[in-house]
Amino acid sequence: MDRPAFDSTGNYLVSTDLRNTVNIAVALGRPLLIKGEPGTGKTMLAKAVAESLGLDLIIWNIKSTTKAQEGLYVYDTVQRLYDGQFGDHDVSDIKQYIKLGKLGESFNSEKRVVILIDEIDKADLEFPNDLLWELDVMNFYIPETKETITARQRPIVIITSNAEKELPDAFLRRCVFHYIDFPNEDMMLKIIKVHYPDMEKTLLDEALTAFYWIRSINGLQKKPSTSELLDWVQALVVGGISYKRICSDLPFLGVLLKKNQDFEVVLRRLQAGGVQRKASSTGARRGY
Repeated sequence: MDRPAFDSTGNYLVSTDLRNTVNIAVALGRPLLIKGEPGTGKTMLAKAVAESLGLDLIIWNIKSTTKAQEGLYVYDTVQRLYDGQFGDHDVSDIKQYIKLGKLGESFNSEKRVVILIDEIDKADLEFPNDLLWELDVMNFYIPETKETITARQRPIVIITSNAEKELPDAFLRRCVFHYIDFPNEDMMLKIIKVHYPDMEKTLLDEALTAFYWIRSINGLQKKPSTSELLDWVQALVVGGISYKRICSDLPFLGVLLKKNQDFEVVLRRLQAGGVQRKASSTGARRGY
């Protein structure tokens, strides 16, 4: 029986290339490695895949101190020692002190799930290599209980990276890779319309013109992302800002920019010549 295919959801739009890549990774049973600049929807993709396919989502947020072992299981020796000294538990039953990690939960689930390994590049260089075997064979061994945990239903594994570190070649060979490009103006228009379908056309046109002008400025430490644009658009509507003000004084600029230096760069450019417009950026050219 054919499995359902992933596609855009009510609040997450995907390009044809990304949709096809997700479905290929699922069909091949390979982890899907997603890269892209912050704010391009890498984390949200996993949520959209789970929603589209009607599956539960398990999220494993990676930190600089995270070890691969933690994703499989943790043996709580401290609790066992405490129970042995002060409790009335049968501490000889080690299994009660074994707690599955996020990856272990995805293997042990009776139903197929989506597991997101979020920002894998935050961990140390050995982290990806330490997961190679488990992600290949979909099982792992717990020596304390002499038990092997094998995936009941092969989970859909989605891994995100902000490219803070290079990932090992051996790990990359086992993944299906996709880089999420920053949305162009046409795609961004569709994204905003999903979230704010009734937004006034001229206001949206001016907001997009200002947003892409800011992103085009050289020297920004952190360019505004899609999520920040959505917040800015909402702020403009809530604040009752006229479309005439948007490109002249960039109201609520703190919603878009998060670095002091970036404020100074953008404001200097604004004072020097204002928001530079492209002919193709007008509402008439966009045709909406």
